Amino acid sequence: MSEAVAIAWRQYRLERRMFWRNPSAAFFNFVLPLLFLGLFGAIYAGSQEDLDVLVPGIAGMSVVSATFVALAHNLVFLREQGVLKRLRGTPMPAGSYLGALAAHAITNAAIQLGIVILAGRFLFGIGWPDDPLALTVFAVAGVTCFALLGAALAHVIPNFDSAPAYVNAAFLPLIAISGVFYDAGESPAFLRDIAEALPLTHLIDGLSGAMVTGASHWSDLVVIGLWAVAGAALAVRGFSWDARRS
Repeated sequence: MSEAVAIAWRQYRLERRMFWRNPSAAFFNFVLPLLFLGLFGAIYAGSQEDLDVLVPGIAGMSVVSATFVALAHNLVFLREQGVLKRLRGTPMPAGSYLGALAAHAITNAAIQLGIVILAGRFLFGIGWPDDPLALTVFAVAGVTCFALLGAALAHVIPNFDSAPAYVNAAFLPLIAISGVFYDAGESPAFLRDIAEALPLTHLIDGLSGAMVTGASHWSDLVVIGLWAVAGAALAVRGFSWDARRS
């Protein structure tokens, strides 16, 4: 067990080094959410109420970007390039490698959340989180849920060339409907009903309660948990070490 953990730690450090050597990956993981935060923050500069909605929304989007989007892309690439198949034939435990990938995504999500919290505090007048415990719980739940959903989506994507289309087809409607840039409760009824069924809406509500309002949103964990269970089932059921291309 200790050897598997040590191997996972070494692989994790390698993943971190490779990530920072890829400027485009760093841009889409860190800079893009901050661009949205800066753009909409400038638009809402005269309304603290809108800023109180925006900052938790961008925090939720950052979790999705660092886990769901990143893992869906990376797993398809690794599978189609034959990396997963080759790794399966090495002495490295599968759990160590996959655990390192998950830890890498979790680290990015944690860094992004930290940046958004600091930006909210010093640029948008949000203040420090009112409930650090709730913030931690919802962050862990959100990372777990969207990491599993990203792994599940990767199994649906047939090849790496089509990965951006598949991921954006899920990611863009998700952030548009779930209230990342506005209060989802004020949207038309049919969109509000869809949003209530999606995990990101409940993650944002939980983060908003922890960061801004101080309200309790523990019931939102139920929806996030149900999506996490579904993601885990689909991720395990559809996992393949082999490329699908001929």
